Amino acid sequence: MTSDKKGVDPKKVTGYLISIALTAVFLYLAFKDVDLNEAFYLITEASLAWTIIFIIIFLFAPLVRAYRWKVLIRSVKPDSSIVNLYGATMVGYGINCVIPRMGELYKALFLGRWEKISRSSMVGTVVVERIIDVIALAFSVIVSGLIYSGDLYEEIAWLKPSLYIGFAAIIVLILFLYFVVVLKDRFYNLILKYVGKVSHKAAEKLAYIFHMLIDGFNTVKSKKDFFIIVFLSALVMIVYGLNSYAGFFMMKMDSMKDITFGMAWIFMTIGAFGVVIPTPGGTGSYHFISIMVLTTIFNFDNDISSAYAILTHLLTYIIFILSTVISIYYINKRNSLSGGEKENIFSVFKFNFNADEK
Repeated sequence: MTSDKKGVDPKKVTGYLISIALTAVFLYLAFKDVDLNEAFYLITEASLAWTIIFIIIFLFAPLVRAYRWKVLIRSVKPDSSIVNLYGATMVGYGINCVIPRMGELYKALFLGRWEKISRSSMVGTVVVERIIDVIALAFSVIVSGLIYSGDLYEEIAWLKPSLYIGFAAIIVLILFLYFVVVLKDRFYNLILKYVGKVSHKAAEKLAYIFHMLIDGFNTVKSKKDFFIIVFLSALVMIVYGLNSYAGFFMMKMDSMKDITFGMAWIFMTIGAFGVVIPTPGGTGSYHFISIMVLTTIFNFDNDISSAYAILTHLLTYIIFILSTVISIYYINKRNSLSGGEKENIFSVFKFNFNADEK
């Protein structure tokens, strides 16, 4: 355990300020032409029954992701608790609502603590998860282009370039991971040799990253697990689509035009880019892209589109924050009854990455 006290990292502060600035810009762009009084009135008219259905479906998606994570780490911890996996998943989402992209690290650290397994390997599995998610999203966008009646890539000009960039990044990443995992000794030594000439500290950090990725990818041991992971990844996207579908009925948008699952699928895949942008919980970026898709692709007016974006984001934000608090409280209480330690957002960081403590 390290005890060195460090001051505030200027890079982290700058990164957070940039995310806040992006949030402000996207919120302005999203709502500059919207009658917010009308939008909030439409929110008060939302269907209570469909709101409950929306929440139930929404809570099911992280459960599927938690089970996929269970399959990913089965070779490391066959008897991992789905409660711990689900709780760690929700903690990750909750942290992302406050500090963009930190949730991925926190979910790995919490699960490592709760399951008493290597947290560095858990960070590696989270990296694997994110790669799978990017691939799943890319294919989902392709499906959207196929089922849309018009030319989706012409309607959303930035979509095709984003798809190309995404696939290019995936190919580069897969090649990199191939060298890291399959040719690990030669590639590892070659890279560290040249990096070490520039900075010994950077070489140590890079060594840790290599080991983390290798540990993460080595958790998938069988073809059966691979196909289960592919199936669950597809199921995650379907559940997200159903969630968007329920959202349309929640806002009574079916009274304005016929609502189909295909519409919800297209909205979900493009709207996901709003969550990818590093703003706290997708705030601003989700609203901007959601409103753009609903008005540009499906010709809903600004008010109902804004109401949809506000309510769906608000519900998910509240659920993530509450779930984080409840998960940490419940799992800590359960673990303390069996003699385990209680964890919080500070205690999970009390370990030495290089030593790979559990």
